[in-house]
Amino acid sequence: MKHVLSLMIVISFLLSGHYDICQGASRNPNVIIILADDMGYGDLGSYNPDSQIPTPQMDRLAADGIRFLDAHSPSSVCTPTRYGLLTGRYCWRTKLKRGVLRGYDPYLIDSSRLTLPQFMKANGYVTVGIGKWHLGLGSSKRTDYFKPLRPGPVDCGFNTYFGIPSSLDFEPYVYLENDTVQRFPTRKIPGSKLRKQKGNGFWRPGAIAPDFRHADVLPRLTKRATRFILNHDLETNGRAPFFMYLPLSAPHTPWLPATAFKGKSNAGYYGDFVAQVDWSVGQIIRTLEKCGLAKETLVIVTSDNGAYWNAADINQFGHRANGHWRGQKADIWEGGHRIPLIIRWPDVIRSGTTSDQLVCLTDIYATLADILGADVHGNAAVDSFSLLGALDGARSEQPLRTSIVHHSLDGMFAIRQGPWKLVLGRGSGGFSAPKRLQIEKGDAEGQLYDLDEDPKESLNRYHDMPEHVNRLKGLLDKFRKAGYSRSAH
Repeated sequence: MKHVLSLMIVISFLLSGHYDICQGASRNPNVIIILADDMGYGDLGSYNPDSQIPTPQMDRLAADGIRFLDAHSPSSVCTPTRYGLLTGRYCWRTKLKRGVLRGYDPYLIDSSRLTLPQFMKANGYVTVGIGKWHLGLGSSKRTDYFKPLRPGPVDCGFNTYFGIPSSLDFEPYVYLENDTVQRFPTRKIPGSKLRKQKGNGFWRPGAIAPDFRHADVLPRLTKRATRFILNHDLETNGRAPFFMYLPLSAPHTPWLPATAFKGKSNAGYYGDFVAQVDWSVGQIIRTLEKCGLAKETLVIVTSDNGAYWNAADINQFGHRANGHWRGQKADIWEGGHRIPLIIRWPDVIRSGTTSDQLVCLTDIYATLADILGADVHGNAAVDSFSLLGALDGARSEQPLRTSIVHHSLDGMFAIRQGPWKLVLGRGSGGFSAPKRLQIEKGDAEGQLYDLDEDPKESLNRYHDMPEHVNRLKGLLDKFRKAGYSRSAH
C-alpha cells in the first residue's frame, strides 16, 4: 500500500508538468513584477553591449536568471499593456481600441473578469500594488478625486495600493492610497514647455496636490516597495507569500533624474533616468537579500513598451534605446513593442540562460498559474500562455506560444507567427513618420516582413507573398471573432 501511495504521488507530480522546474523550490514563491515605463530593449547592457547607459543591477539579474530575446508588450503604449498584464487579455477586446486613458477616465477592467491579483489572492497571496496605475478610476465619466476611487486598484484585487493615477505627465498629480488620495489636488501647476533633453521634461498643466513633486515620485515608490518587503517579512515571518506589482513611473517623461544620477549615462536625461530605474531595481533586490527572501522570490523585470527615442536622439547621443529594431514607443514596428524581459528564480532558473521563445506580457498570468498548479477557468487569461517550460533554459521543440497580436497607439493591428509579421496598414501607426500612408491604387495595403531575414523591417513582402498575407489575415480574424487566442480556453 505504501508503494502504491508513493507511486501515485510521483505520477501526480509528473502529470502536473511542474516536477522538473519546481523541484527543490517553493511551489508558492513570492512574486515581484517590476514594470518600467518606456524603457527600451537596447537600454540594458545585457541586451545591448553598445548601450550608453549603466544598468549593473538589471544586468546582474539577467546573469542570475533568464533573458528573453523575443519578448513583447501586447501594445506599444501604456494603458493597453497594463490591462493585458493584469488580465491576461488583449486590451483591444475592450472599449479602448486605440490611445491611452487619461487621469480623469473611469476604470477600464470589467468587474466580471478575474484579474491576476485576484487570482493570486485566491491562492493564498498577500497582494500589493505600488506605482503608476493608468487603468482608470471610478465609474463616472469624469473621475472625482474628492470621493472614494471605486472601482480601482482595491477592486482589481490588491490588498493595498500606493501610487499615482496615470503617467507622470498627466494630471491630476496626486498620490493614491488604496481608494483615496493622500492629499487633494487643490492647486494648479502650469505645463512644462521645455524640450525633453533640456531638463525638467514635459508635463501637462492641471490640478496638483500641495505635496506632489514630479522628481520625488520614483524614489517614493521605491521606498514604499522596500518598506513593504521589510514589514511583510517581520509581520508574517514568511508564513504568507506576497505578490507585488511594481509599475514604476520612469523613465517615462518628464525625464527627471535625481541629482545623484545626472551625468551617470551618455544618453542625456533619459539615460540618467534609466540609470535611476536600475538603482530602484537594485534597492528591491538588496532588500530581498537583507530579509533572506532572495531565493524564494521570483522577480520579473520588464517594460510596458519600447522607448520614446527617435532618430534625432540616436544621432545626438549615439545610443539606440530600442536596439537595432525599427521604430519607437507607440509604433507597430518592433521598436514599439519588443521589450527586455528578465526573470530570476534562484535554484529553479539556471543562471545566465536565454530564450528565443515568442513571449507576450499577457503570458505572465498563465505562467504564474502554472507554477502554482492552479487552473485558469472561464473568461480569465484568454490570451495568456504558460512559459513555465522555458524557465529552466531548455529549448522546447515546440513553441510555447505560436502567434502574437500587436496593437499600436492609433489602433493599427499586426499579427506575428513564426518569422512572419503582417501589419494591417501602411506606416508606423504611432509616433514615427510616416504615421499612416494613404493607400493608392496598386499599392500594398499592408506590410509583411520576414523577421528572420529582415529584422529591421525594411523589405515589404506584402505583394510577393500572398499566401502568408492571407494565412495571417485569417488567423487574426479568428482571434478577433473568437474572443480568445489561448487554445485551451
